Amino acid sequence: METKKYLAVVRGAARYMRGRLGGSPRIAVVLGSGLARAVPPLERSRTIAYGDIPGFPRATVAGHAGKLICGRLGGACVAVMQGRFHYYEGHSFESIALPLRALRSLGVDTLLLTAAVGSVRENIKPGHFVAIKDHINFMGRNPLRGFHQKEFGPMFPDLIDAYDPRLRGHIASICRRRGLPCREGVYTAVCGPSYETPAEIRAFRAWGGDVVGMSVVPEVIAARQMGMRVAALAWVSNLCAGMKGAALDHAEVLALGERVADGLRLVLADLIQAA
Repeated sequence: METKKYLAVVRGAARYMRGRLGGSPRIAVVLGSGLARAVPPLERSRTIAYGDIPGFPRATVAGHAGKLICGRLGGACVAVMQGRFHYYEGHSFESIALPLRALRSLGVDTLLLTAAVGSVRENIKPGHFVAIKDHINFMGRNPLRGFHQKEFGPMFPDLIDAYDPRLRGHIASICRRRGLPCREGVYTAVCGPSYETPAEIRAFRAWGGDVVGMSVVPEVIAARQMGMRVAALAWVSNLCAGMKGAALDHAEVLALGERVADGLRLVLADLIQAA
C-alpha cells in the first residue's frame, strides 16, 4: 500500500476505535489460537468486530474470533485483540502491524502477546507455558522494510531486550504462584501454514530455538519500533516434527487451547495489574 494511504488507514482506524471504545487503553493483549476464552475479566467492556473497524484486516483462521474488546482491570484501561492476523493468510506485514500502530496512537504503551507454539525441546511439553525471552526471525520478512515513518519510530530500532525482562519476571512469578508450568525460551518464527520438516526442527534446535510458531515476531518488531514494552507468553500445543510423540493437527491445537485458556486468563489478569 502506498505510504500516504497507509498512514490515512492507520489514523482512520484509530479515530474509529477512539469513538467506540469509551476509553484510552494503556495495555493491549493479543490472544492467539484457541484462546478466545482467555479474555481477562474486564469491567465496563465494549466490543467491536474487526470487520467494523475501517482498514482492519479480516481474521480467517479457526480459533480467532476477530473482535476487539476494551474495558478496565485493576485501574488500567485494556484493549484485547481476540484473534490476530498471519502472514500465511495472505496479509502483508504492514497489515499485520496496522492494528498495533492504531492502538499505539490511542496511548497503548505495553503489549502482551500470546500464541500457540510447537516445542523443539523434549523438556518443554504440550500444555506448558513459555515466557519468550528472544526470537529468531526465519520468516524472510520484516514489517519495517521499505516503510519508514517518523511517527512510528526509528528506522533501525534496537531489539536487545525486545521482550521486557521485568514483565518476563512477573510472568515467571505469577505462574509459580499459581502452580502453572512455565519456562523461558527462544521463539523461532516461520511463515507457515505448513508445519516444519524434521530437518528444519533439528536446525532450529541447533540455532538455540526452543519453540516455533507462525506469528509474534512481526508484532514484536513493530511494537518495539514504537517504543512499546513487550511480553510474549506462549503455550505449547505440540512437540514438533521428528520428535517422539509429535502430533501436528490444528484441531488438536484448538482443543488443547481451550483447556489451557482458563490458566492463561488468570495469568493475564495478574500480569495486567503488575505491568
